[in-house]
Amino acid sequence: MTRIIVLIVGLVIIGFILWWFFGKHQVAQATAKVSDDNQSVDVEVNGGYSPEVITLKKDVPAVLNFTRKDASSCLDRVVFSDFGINKELPQNEEQSIQIDTSKPGEYQWACGMDMFHGKLIIK
Repeated sequence: MTRIIVLIVGLVIIGFILWWFFGKHQVAQATAKVSDDNQSVDVEVNGGYSPEVITLKKDVPAVLNFTRKDASSCLDRVVFSDFGINKELPQNEEQSIQIDTSKPGEYQWACGMDMFHGKLIIK
């Protein structure tokens, strides 16, 4: 009987791990609204990035406003390697980052430890 219980618990744990790492999870997305020839998006940093996928309009100046609520040191920086940006994110303060929207494409960003990611789409 004990073996059956251990087997069932083990299979449940394996199923959870497979779902966690390989399952489709809903991702928060945002499209910047253009006003007065500018566009901006607010990003909350709390156990990850929300929204995680941001769409910007090409050739319109853009600003991403990051506010870190998470105390973990992993999320204390944001890195846009394609743009040469590596900014500190002070906790509970808004940090504005200018984004060059002259080249369309998909660009990744990550935390300083490259554990949490986001995607920037310029079109």
